[in-house]
Amino acid sequence: MTHLAESAAKRSAYIYAVLRVVPNVEREEFMNVGVVLYCRPQRFLDARVALDRQRLCALAPNLDANTVALIQAHLDLVPQICAGRGLIGQLAQSERFRWLAAPRSTMLQTSETHGGLCIDPFVELEHLFDLLVRNLPY
Repeated sequence: MTHLAESAAKRSAYIYAVLRVVPNVEREEFMNVGVVLYCRPQRFLDARVALDRQRLCALAPNLDANTVALIQAHLDLVPQICAGRGLIGQLAQSERFRWLAAPRSTMLQTSETHGGLCIDPFVELEHLFDLLVRNLPY
């Protein structure tokens, strides 16, 4: 087996969705605030979230503090659901991912799901979070 084939054999398929805040649904403007990644072969489901309040207020200056706090509270639940906490956390990992990634017409939405291959889903989640939420270069 070649080195390239060995490397490909060690990789696992994963899917992910980007969490977005859409302050004004009618305008369809959004801000990426998290990533949820599910890797079935490695039994991995986790999320990274970060709400940049200053950036959100620049995008939607009319949001009140209570709404921003509610958005933060909902975002804080996502990693807990991934970890199996709460009522939704009692579902199987695949069902939790589908529930978290389901389309919504609220201020918190998700992108379409995307897929890839990785060796370590934790490292891949961090990479995607840096790229898509923190806007760090490759």
